[in-house]
Amino acid sequence: MIHIRLILLTSILLTSQLLVCAQEKEYYPDPDPAINRRIDEWKELKFGLLMHWGTYSQWGIVESWSICPEDLSWASGAHKAGVAGTYNEYVSTYEGLKNTFNPTRFNPSEWADAAKDAGMKYVIFTTKHHDGFCMFDSKYTDYKITDSACPFSRNPQRNVAKEVFNAFRAKNFWVGAYFSKPDWHSDYYWWKKFPATDRNCNYSIAKHPAQWNLFKDYTYNQLNELMSDYGKMDILWLDGGWVRKKTPKDITEELAEEYEGSRFARNPQSQDLDMPELVKQVRKKQAQLIVVDRAVPGEQQNYLTPEQHIPENGLSYPWETCMTMANSWSYVPNDTYKPANELIEKLVDIVSKGGNLLLNIGPAPDGTLADTAYSRLKEIGTWMNIHGEAIYGTTMCSAFGEGDHIRFTQSKDGKTRYIFLFDVPKEHISITKMNFTKGTTVTLLGNNLAIPWKQTDKGIDVNFSSFKETKDRYVWVLKVKEK
Repeated sequence: MIHIRLILLTSILLTSQLLVCAQEKEYYPDPDPAINRRIDEWKELKFGLLMHWGTYSQWGIVESWSICPEDLSWASGAHKAGVAGTYNEYVSTYEGLKNTFNPTRFNPSEWADAAKDAGMKYVIFTTKHHDGFCMFDSKYTDYKITDSACPFSRNPQRNVAKEVFNAFRAKNFWVGAYFSKPDWHSDYYWWKKFPATDRNCNYSIAKHPAQWNLFKDYTYNQLNELMSDYGKMDILWLDGGWVRKKTPKDITEELAEEYEGSRFARNPQSQDLDMPELVKQVRKKQAQLIVVDRAVPGEQQNYLTPEQHIPENGLSYPWETCMTMANSWSYVPNDTYKPANELIEKLVDIVSKGGNLLLNIGPAPDGTLADTAYSRLKEIGTWMNIHGEAIYGTTMCSAFGEGDHIRFTQSKDGKTRYIFLFDVPKEHISITKMNFTKGTTVTLLGNNLAIPWKQTDKGIDVNFSSFKETKDRYVWVLKVKEK
């Protein structure tokens, strides 16, 4: 049985990876020139913060997914949380976390200060994940942090999403709302008339169109709240890509994937929210809104979002890697955080390939961030203070780098180029994919001493033999200036 489950899990992971790779190759530009200009402005931001936070943080478990009855994920969530009983009893206990959620140490200004010091320029905050719990004051549900049954509802900062957006705007951040299209709490999506079997809508939409229309109205109403009552919004970041319009061909392909072992599509049907109309409505409220309908090819996916990985050669379209600072998207006690040098290298790799990095941190149930998260942000900020000019206001070079440990960017006019070295420089380094002209100067950022170079048959030889510095910089950056 263990071997069967491992084979099934491997098949699911491989299928998911193939789907991600396919989605990264599909891009449809927005027909509005103003939105495309806005996307160009977003590309200049380079580095952002993503935050997954909800009632699930109290148990230190994965966000939302433990209530999805695919395989036995709910049972592992129940075991970790110390909850016994049936699946339905587990879901009831999980949803009861609303009644104990009380993050009294919530201070979004501290988050914004730390993110700004790290060099971040935009934030995406989870207003509602798949479990349906709202971190904003929606009048269309009582499953929310502002409901009277939630102890935090008596706190002056109870409308968490508004507090987050205001705190980050005060630091000149772009702000974005993460919003899950599926809602596993809503009776309009997981209708209590039928059992939930997987992540999808649990009834036949063709047989019950009125119920689906109720869900559409519910979704539109909540998004219109976010776009109307929470100040200027820059990005709407929609998750749950299986909720989308599907053609008969799509459904046939999903059935084939299920036959091959994927449980992604046990309910292959079109879950059409009419995204063109939805976007039309929200842009009546926020005219310059970038919309990211994740993993759904179409004009409503204004940029692509590879998850937890960096495309080998970048993408020819606007893109952003979303990645966790630790292992989990949501708070897990004693989680392992990536070291600062790895995070900086990933940022450099992404920027050199023309993308943005959206780095995720999951707040704890009391509303704080882990000391390690603050430490990592500070270390990144220290590096950025010296080397930020090689990140911001730059574009891709003709080659993004060479090998695994050297990356390039350049100023927009092309007169200044930057060479990122992931390893401490040896006495000589060879650059083969960048040409220097006579009179070009090379300096190390943070030190104005000139570094000699010469043309060789193999390329450019940069000579560090007379330069001594032992300070750990994580990533070293050479500034190459044309005469």
